[in-house]
Amino acid sequence: MRPRLKDVAELAGVSIKTVSNVVNDYPHVSDETRARVEAAIAELSYRPNLSARSLRAGRSGVVALAVPDLDNPYFAELATNVIEAADRRGWTVLIDQTRGDRAKERVVISGIRDHLIDGLLFSPLALTGKDLAGRDERTPMVLLGERIGTGRSPYDHVGIDNVAAARAATLHLAERGRRRIAAIGVQRTAAAATGRLRLKGYQQALAEAGVPADPSLVAPVARWGRADGAEAMSRLLDSGAPDAVFCFNDTLALGALRTLLKRGYEVPGEVMVMGFDDIQDGRFATPTLSTVAPDKALIAQSAVDLLASRLSGGTDRAHEVCVPHRLAFRESTDVTGKG
Repeated sequence: MRPRLKDVAELAGVSIKTVSNVVNDYPHVSDETRARVEAAIAELSYRPNLSARSLRAGRSGVVALAVPDLDNPYFAELATNVIEAADRRGWTVLIDQTRGDRAKERVVISGIRDHLIDGLLFSPLALTGKDLAGRDERTPMVLLGERIGTGRSPYDHVGIDNVAAARAATLHLAERGRRRIAAIGVQRTAAAATGRLRLKGYQQALAEAGVPADPSLVAPVARWGRADGAEAMSRLLDSGAPDAVFCFNDTLALGALRTLLKRGYEVPGEVMVMGFDDIQDGRFATPTLSTVAPDKALIAQSAVDLLASRLSGGTDRAHEVCVPHRLAFRESTDVTGKG
């Protein structure tokens, strides 16, 4: 017979209300009492009845995550982290893919599925500030990625400092004596905010390092995929080989590595390669890929925590969370061979 809340209370020697407070992670429980209740929960293998809890709260226990592209390993890994963070709260995550299409993104924020979900975590590419201002849906929403518009947003937001991260990545190459540092990832679309920020950081680093900016070393792409990186790298080599390249994401960098290998260039000896996102594929590339590593687990946890705060009636003030990043140095920028 499945253990009940009453069984846990009797074993721990506390009231049913106290067990409920521990299960729901309320703060006003002493450490000693919490430890007794948690020990009883473990001994009985008690699992909360999430369906009953959701019905009492008037919630489904389901949240949605909408991302541009699940083919992109960054978003796939981010989704995994969101699912794990949500699971710790007993939530189920529905995942939607927008392909960065503005019409689809507007459907996501319109509340067309609001009867299914309690809240929304959303990483948009094409939405505008006007789109958000016209949203009258009351389902709580947390935005991921770049800020939309220039004014103050009523929505919680979690992101990283793309300018600072790209600057650090490019300086890493300049500090290793590279003077013809290319950039792969600029996009000629209104929705390409992330690329513009990373280009800004790249340009700042060149100026800081005293490296002349050469527009011919900035390679635009249609998308941020492996084939796009491979083709852009080929164009750069045809017009005069760079001695380093900063790719605006790791899939672009993996494509660039393939072209360099195919055309007989030594990495990192002749051309260093730096990526962005720290996807798992980069750790198993040949050579392994140096990259900017955003804390994807913290991005996911911060977003889930903000959504939980909204669902519990937290403050109306929108929160802005900037998650830290680090540089992961590997073989593609290590001429010593120790990467």
